[in-house]
Amino acid sequence: MGVMNKFLNIIGLREEEDMPEDHRSVDEPEEIETNPFEQRKVKGNVVSIHSQKSVRVVLNEPRSYEDTQEIADHLRSRRPVIVNLQRVRPDQGKRIVDFLSGTVYALSGTISKIGPQIFLCTPDSVEIQGSIKEMMDDENSYN
Repeated sequence: MGVMNKFLNIIGLREEEDMPEDHRSVDEPEEIETNPFEQRKVKGNVVSIHSQKSVRVVLNEPRSYEDTQEIADHLRSRRPVIVNLQRVRPDQGKRIVDFLSGTVYALSGTISKIGPQIFLCTPDSVEIQGSIKEMMDDENSYN
């Protein structure tokens, strides 16, 4: 109960005079509560495979240039976004890609074309490997 008495003293609900003399002079070692991950971390080089939280990929199909701000907000929140531009006019699609290119540049991210009028925008925390172009070239050779 020594820890509880100290806590009550700190917040002012109990004064030191209320405590018996033998408790005042004896300092009990404080118990530090740690979660299992912290205990493993202290013991050595053990790394939890579940330490990274899950990443959500946002699918977005803008209808106009005004919808681009929402995509940029997702990127600022470090979420990758797949953008389908098939429902906008070509001139608006170009403006949207220009805006998103500037956004991912400012965030040190990347923008990649993954299909006709479909783009993958990622923040710097997401790494992209491979190229869809190679697969598209393979598809064309079969036709």
